[in-house]
Amino acid sequence: MSAQKPTVEDLPKEPLARLLAVMAWLRDRQHGCPWDIDQTFRTIAPYTIEEAYEVADAIERDDLPALNEELGDLLLQVVYHSQMASETGAFAFDDVAAAIADKMVDRHPHVFGDLKIADADEQTISWEARKAAERAKKGGEQPTGALDGVAKALPALLRAEKMQKRAARVGFDWKETAPVIDKIEEELGELRAELAAVPIDQARVTDEMGDVLFAMANLARHCKIDPEAALRGTNDKFERRFRYIESQLAKDGRKPADATLEEMEKLWQEAKTKA
Repeated sequence: MSAQKPTVEDLPKEPLARLLAVMAWLRDRQHGCPWDIDQTFRTIAPYTIEEAYEVADAIERDDLPALNEELGDLLLQVVYHSQMASETGAFAFDDVAAAIADKMVDRHPHVFGDLKIADADEQTISWEARKAAERAKKGGEQPTGALDGVAKALPALLRAEKMQKRAARVGFDWKETAPVIDKIEEELGELRAELAAVPIDQARVTDEMGDVLFAMANLARHCKIDPEAALRGTNDKFERRFRYIESQLAKDGRKPADATLEEMEKLWQEAKTKA
């Protein structure tokens, strides 16, 4: 970077080069932004996760202008991490881009080579096999368990689904939904027992609640339903219906805190017929 304070005219015109230059200037120790200069991989990581969710939200809303903006925000996160890495000499943005391009070519030999793959299921098997080969090629201690590589930082519901899929690949799975539902009922029974205990052991209640949620994620997987998507849909439905309650009460100058549960339940039932 130059010792001279940057201007907009100093920035490249080509979009990606411009973005990379903006990020580099933001991190410049002499002329950059104090907040950006202070950041580290760990402090930026939560923003990276948040931006990914905002991309998913724009897609869920079929809002393409918002998706355009949110993809830019997510791209900035990649550029941010790459800039910080380049400052230590670890890697740069070009290394990130080259590595993922090479990986995609290697994992799609049916596109960039002569391998024949019949369908998406066969491609998934091929993908996992190539991932295992890549790990072996890197040397050192290699993952040996079916659950190795499922990131702990994933949202809990998504991680549950991924672990269940991994276990199913090695035969640890029910073939039908009936025993899955039986398991849910079993876990609910154990949760009821803990809730009826005197005194209530909150740690045990939490443990049993986790078992119920895990079993429900398993049922969703067996039904070929994305549990995250299903819950997002229900969240949206709850929001619509609760906002209806608020709007109806507002007509009388009231808020939910001013109404009885019975009044709100009646409005909830009305909302069900509308939303």
